[in-house]
Amino acid sequence: MRRPTIADLAKEAGVSTSTVNRILSGTASVKGTTVQQVQAAAERIGFYGVGAIEDRLRKSVPKYRLGFLLQQSSRELYQLFGKKITEACHARRDDVVDPVIDFVDLLTPENIAGRLKALGANCDAVAVVAADHPVVAQAIRELHEKGKPVIAYITDQSARERAAYVGADNWKMGRTAAWLIAHMTHGPGRIAVFIGNHRYQCQDVSDASFRSYMREHAPHLTIEDSRPTHEEPNQAYRMVKELLATTDDLTGILIVGGGISGVLRALREVPPERRRSIRLVCRDIGPETRKGLSEGMITAALCHPLEQTSAVLVQTMIETITQGALGSTIQRTIAFEIVTPENV
Repeated sequence: MRRPTIADLAKEAGVSTSTVNRILSGTASVKGTTVQQVQAAAERIGFYGVGAIEDRLRKSVPKYRLGFLLQQSSRELYQLFGKKITEACHARRDDVVDPVIDFVDLLTPENIAGRLKALGANCDAVAVVAADHPVVAQAIRELHEKGKPVIAYITDQSARERAAYVGADNWKMGRTAAWLIAHMTHGPGRIAVFIGNHRYQCQDVSDASFRSYMREHAPHLTIEDSRPTHEEPNQAYRMVKELLATTDDLTGILIVGGGISGVLRALREVPPERRRSIRLVCRDIGPETRKGLSEGMITAALCHPLEQTSAVLVQTMIETITQGALGSTIQRTIAFEIVTPENV
């Protein structure tokens, strides 16, 4: 087949041959949207100089350095978050995004605030997953004053200077978990609730809405006080182990924070008939959750669709940079997915 020429490319892209020549030579200014138009046409017809056009596109489009402060590098779930965020940054076509993924293992407010400010010093905007605390709020305020937007990711922050929140509707998530457990249990029983830390807004709101639904629709079920796991699987294991040893009417478990692997480990140690009588609902999905679903131990996982959530997060961060301070926090709520043993 004849190799496509510059004239062929110009015709396919709907521009002049001189415009294509300027893009290929890189010696004159061409609008980024025009370069994108020519690049798409070059890919369609198999133009030999597509590499040069892509290089010109990288040089002509806006560039952003975005920071992402995630938690607990040892947790596979957060590693998955980081992977999907990186993919979302590299998949963008209208700009070049350099992601800086940072994991914080020491979850004290002071350490998180320090790491947040350090990221903000070297990035155009920062997204953070963290417990809500005045020390963290002060760090968000300081970055805002320096023109560095901070976006709350997965769990919201109370700092009014935060630029945006991207995550699920946690009120609906808690009530959905309650609906699932209430409709899958029969007769009276006891429901245990495990929460990572009450300062995580996403967890506290889910906990409150879970109880709201149960008071309204399932008063025959007894909801125990929330037990904090501090996001530690071993702590969750010990608490579930003790609960199973001291109660015989446990019919449901809701875990809205970290520690699912510990919960599953404790349940695996009891007879199968006891295990089958307990409905377990958790948040988000990683390898341990997938294993628990495949074994039929988890009734349902309420999950952020990571590809969509990551793409929305990156887009929102860029909007906060380009649009500046608008005086109000952007709210981007992503519909969560319900994963069961039958659709895992």
